[in-house]
Amino acid sequence: MSDEEQTPNNDGTGGGPRPEEIRFFGTTWVDHSGGYTPRRLGLAAGSLAAAVAACFVLRFAYEGLQIADVGGLVNTLVVVMFAICSAIAFAKTWEGFVRRPADPAREESLRSLKAIGFIGSLVAYAARCFVEAPGEKLLRAEYETAVAQYEKRRATRKGNPSTRKKPKRK
Repeated sequence: MSDEEQTPNNDGTGGGPRPEEIRFFGTTWVDHSGGYTPRRLGLAAGSLAAAVAACFVLRFAYEGLQIADVGGLVNTLVVVMFAICSAIAFAKTWEGFVRRPADPAREESLRSLKAIGFIGSLVAYAARCFVEAPGEKLLRAEYETAVAQYEKRRATRKGNPSTRKKPKRK
């Protein structure tokens, strides 16, 4: 959990954990306010449109390889490479919405592979937007745990020591 989530709120509502922001959603995922559903559906449509546009760009690149007459093996390798990278990017992107990466160094090493398979990442983002804000389930679980821990600590406190009555000395 980040330090920001554990600092007191400055909006007059007191201390306690604050929800982490999600890109394009801010903190509206907490109570589904502020046009949450239309924004989710719009982002899903936009992501799918970007994936379709990317497929057309890849198609033009493939046609360029055919015009260059590089051979059937190279054409096949390019198609297989993009298919495998897209499948891995989809799986890793989807997994990132469900749980935090156990090994950040491994995620960093997969960055170039996910860049090559960017269509899979776009499709995973769109599919997740149809269900919820991407990463909402993970952040909601973390936020609810943090709020429960905060409330438990708050309930077990005995109050302000300066306002307690001092014991009488004999």
